[in-house]
Amino acid sequence: MICSACGTENRPDRRFCSQCGQALAVVCPSCSAPNEPGDRFCGECGTSLESPVAPAAEPPSRPGPEAERRLVSVLFADLAGFTSLSQNRDAEEVRELLSRYFDQSRQIVRRYGGVVEKFIGDAVMTVWGAPTAQEDDAERAVRAGLDLAASVVAMGDELGAPELRARVGILTGEAAVTLGAVGQGMVAGDLVNTASRIQSVAEPGSVLVGDATRRATEAAVAYEDAGTHRLKGKDEPVRLWRAIRVVGTRKGALRAEGLEAPFVGRDREMRMVKELFHASAEEGMAHLVSVTGVAGVGKTRLSWEYERYVDGLAEDVWWHRGRCLAYGEGVAYWGLAEMVRSRAGVVEAEEPESALAKIRSTVAEHIADPEERKWVEPRLSHLLGLEERSAPDQSDLFSAWRLFFERLADRGPVAMVFEDLQWADTALLDFIEYLLEWSKDHPLFILTLSRPEINERRPTWGAGRRNFTSLSLDPLPPEAMEELMQGLVPGLPSEITTRILDRAQGIPLYALETVRMLLDRGLLEKVDGRYRLTARSGGCCRTAP
Repeated sequence: MICSACGTENRPDRRFCSQCGQALAVVCPSCSAPNEPGDRFCGECGTSLESPVAPAAEPPSRPGPEAERRLVSVLFADLAGFTSLSQNRDAEEVRELLSRYFDQSRQIVRRYGGVVEKFIGDAVMTVWGAPTAQEDDAERAVRAGLDLAASVVAMGDELGAPELRARVGILTGEAAVTLGAVGQGMVAGDLVNTASRIQSVAEPGSVLVGDATRRATEAAVAYEDAGTHRLKGKDEPVRLWRAIRVVGTRKGALRAEGLEAPFVGRDREMRMVKELFHASAEEGMAHLVSVTGVAGVGKTRLSWEYERYVDGLAEDVWWHRGRCLAYGEGVAYWGLAEMVRSRAGVVEAEEPESALAKIRSTVAEHIADPEERKWVEPRLSHLLGLEERSAPDQSDLFSAWRLFFERLADRGPVAMVFEDLQWADTALLDFIEYLLEWSKDHPLFILTLSRPEINERRPTWGAGRRNFTSLSLDPLPPEAMEELMQGLVPGLPSEITTRILDRAQGIPLYALETVRMLLDRGLLEKVDGRYRLTARSGGCCRTAP
């Protein structure tokens, strides 16, 4: 308050000036009329003379969550047989079982680039296409569904609960996606409800998908018609399809043409290869898996299933495959050279000038340091036979080749598959062991396929190494061979099946080649999805296939 006599500023509650003692008047803020100290309202206009209290600032309004329509794939899965299993087990054991199931589900979904939306009891809902979308989301969802169902089978067998199975339903279509949402409430709409209904009608251990999902994925996944089903809330019956297995890489690339037998009897070995690969990638450690077995037992098929699996993962993997030759000149490192050719896009018999340019470009793409590029490039060219000897000794070559693959591994997991290693030159075996030792702190996963002779050529192969795993493939048991034949040629007369299996002796390739021979000779034909003897056979197949 300002004194009208001396101009001194005084506290608002003072009645007289602190400097001159003059009575202080209160000036109306509206009409400027003087008022006595202590007056609450102006005597001239009635305006309040008390200090106004500033209203509290309203908190800024937050915009409500936005939603938009997106194409997504929704997966529902629940456990069949869990209720009966939990009745006979301790509560703590049941909790641990559920925790393990949830952890497995999260891991599988994450590996395929999906998002767990929520867990409901023993059920899980996952989404592909939100918050980020990929063009192969539907295929990733089906691959994850098949893996999830297989993982529950393995868990049930391990726990001595064969009745424990997963029912999986998948549907692709438009849904309302809440932007910025994480977890529960991210996706809503009829699509979600329908996917849940599809899961409810699936048989334990099976994966059912809607028609849109099947159309988007049939190039890479084999299906069988599961018929029409009346789903709760749907006016019309809905046609569903049962996913059987993955038969190609993304979008159907590398899909086998013609007859292909189902992959049976190797679930344990396949699961081990997957787990070891992921351990190598996640821990950043090199690992070698040596698969041995007689010709035709399924080594190459195991590697193809592994490649199809890796190709569907969300994380990029630097994939390489090379075959060792049993004859010819300059084949000492042929399997390794094939890998480098594939990485650089060099074809056999390509003009040296063009091939050298591709090698130079590939090295520049993956190796940042100029000195390293200068050192590695001529040694990779030497590996492909494009340059004369460019290194003083073998160790110098090994170091350069190793560095190339290490630089790839710095950007993501590296997978290397060597086929027919029993034909490999001793020098290539030396390099693989060298790579395993010197690059042990890099995510390099090496899978070698060979016949048992490899152990005669190199008795110490993998001996004493912690990052080495040996897998020996035995002939398939009779029940697995019967399953193979049922999937390969459904409807084939039982006596013909028995004759073929007797001759195959548990070797899948022998059974496959026998069936192909019968088809090529016109002794078998396929009618409405089932196989039968032709009139041309004249019954001869009943005695000698």
